[in-house]
Amino acid sequence: MKIAAPSPQPDPAHGHSTPALTLAALGVVFGDIGTSPLYTLSECFHAKHGAATTPLIVLGVLSLIFWSLVVVIAFKYLAMILRADNGGEGGIFALLALMPERLLPNAQGRLRWTTLLALIGAALLFGDGIITPAISVLSAMEGLEVVAPAYHWAVLPATCAVLLGLFAMQSRGTGAIGVVFGPIMVVWFVTLAALGINQISQNPSVLWALNPIYAIRFFASEGPTGFLILGAVVLAITGGEALYADLGHFGRRPIRIAWFAVAMPALVLNYFGQGALVLAHPGSSGSPFYSLVPAGPWTYALIALATAATVIASQALISGAFSLTHQAVRLGFFPTVRVTHTSRHSEGQIYIPAVNWMLAAACTALVLMFKRSSNLAAAYGLAVTGTMAITTIIYFEVVRTRWQWPLWKALPPVLLFLIFDVAYFIAASFKFVDGGYIPVIIAVGFFIVMWTWKRGWDIYREHVKETVPKLDRLFTEGAGKGVARTPGTGVFPTGVQGGVPPVLSNLITRIGVLPAEVVLLHMTTAREPYVSLREQKPQLEALGDGLYRLSVCIGFMDRPSVPVVLAEAVAASGHSIDVENVTYYVGRYTFVASAAGKMGRRAEWLFALLTRNAQPLPDHLDIPWRQVVEIGAQIDL
Repeated sequence: MKIAAPSPQPDPAHGHSTPALTLAALGVVFGDIGTSPLYTLSECFHAKHGAATTPLIVLGVLSLIFWSLVVVIAFKYLAMILRADNGGEGGIFALLALMPERLLPNAQGRLRWTTLLALIGAALLFGDGIITPAISVLSAMEGLEVVAPAYHWAVLPATCAVLLGLFAMQSRGTGAIGVVFGPIMVVWFVTLAALGINQISQNPSVLWALNPIYAIRFFASEGPTGFLILGAVVLAITGGEALYADLGHFGRRPIRIAWFAVAMPALVLNYFGQGALVLAHPGSSGSPFYSLVPAGPWTYALIALATAATVIASQALISGAFSLTHQAVRLGFFPTVRVTHTSRHSEGQIYIPAVNWMLAAACTALVLMFKRSSNLAAAYGLAVTGTMAITTIIYFEVVRTRWQWPLWKALPPVLLFLIFDVAYFIAASFKFVDGGYIPVIIAVGFFIVMWTWKRGWDIYREHVKETVPKLDRLFTEGAGKGVARTPGTGVFPTGVQGGVPPVLSNLITRIGVLPAEVVLLHMTTAREPYVSLREQKPQLEALGDGLYRLSVCIGFMDRPSVPVVLAEAVAASGHSIDVENVTYYVGRYTFVASAAGKMGRRAEWLFALLTRNAQPLPDHLDIPWRQVVEIGAQIDL
């Protein structure tokens, strides 16, 4: 199957105008990075290893922030990484699917190093996705204490209420949410720019920070302390990886327009405006953002707008988590879950109830556990910088092995990206004890789930190959010789290419009955997000004696409907299969967690738990339950 190189492709979010998608992207994609001015500079100057507010230091910090936005966000993600879309889909799993076969799991299910890196990166992004809504909404609600200190008791209840409201809105789809959030973020970015311009006009010398020499002088002056401050500077770019994961929701062009035309200019102007204010009034470094406006009604208005913007900041990570989960399910790394497509125009806009409410519960628990946004601030950055570095490494493999870039072309930008990624990751790792362990623990949990799910089904497929006789033997030996055939068609899904599902073997050897027509259904997941049935027609092969094998290829973002596929395959092949009287035979397996199998007691116990709570196969394949017959079996892996 041919995978397209980085050539121009239509955006998946067709059906909407570019201005509408750009507006929606502002409300979803750039919410996280767009609210960073609220706390980035104050953390740089007043964090555990905060810097002084001398002109050299202020200009150095501003230079670091500016060139981080240019290199990491504008150059790395917007100019380079977004080119690595897989049929319009983005995210670390979509990038992994572009890898050559030799660098992906082999036939024995062994995971290559690239796959392991992708799993780690995805797990870290899940961890960041849980922290971002919690800290964003909590920091916004703490503005209540500025307006009315007597109501500090209402911060936690209000935060939980807003979080639950935000997650309740997700079922309407990212497109609908983006239309609501987009105009608010336009007002937010315009406000950021206006406040920044006002201060820059009073102290234009701050623009010297555009020169990268000030970042170099900053490190020469501060030494190791300057490196530690990178752990606070990284807050300015924490939305970069979510930007790539949200590619499938809006498309490449609207995201780029939104960044270069609105988000980046506004952010740069505001950061430099805050820097100009700190240079003129060093005492304002404790809260440089709110010091941009006079105390009084203007402060209250800015708090209200910032509250709305920080709530919106959570959306990028939430929608990114939906995309990553869907891709992980289709690629066999995550338990099957119910996926709802929320747009008739964009196939990438999805909603996953199980993931949504799991995130809601986790975010609420973090708020109740840590109570203050300052207690969660140290957790920011470690997970997302780790994912950024992993994305860079896999991107290098893609451009070298898939796109065949020469080393002289591929290496320089990747080295530049890694210098930033690794430096920020090391700097953020110093905050591990102070709260950085939170996303790591969450990531370890997600990694264990994905690893166990993948390994469990790989071992299961090997078990089927070893224990279930081949199809020809079932009909020529033993009980297979006298099998009674009943009217109708039986469809048997099998997870092994060319194999026989245990359900079929049990019907023959234990009951001795089979439908007149038997269809062995095998679905493979392509390394492309969407596969048209017109281009990749299902292959229906007659095996004789009323037996057929149906092979179907789907994309890793597709939602298959087996009845539709079966009807189209029969109509195209001309075989006389009774599609009006179909029964689907599926297995309901109980995995015995003992020490005898290959998997081990603990791993198999977790795999059994995941299997029991996964979406049932009929729902996953859009099979009507009234036509399903389940046959149970106990298996020890």
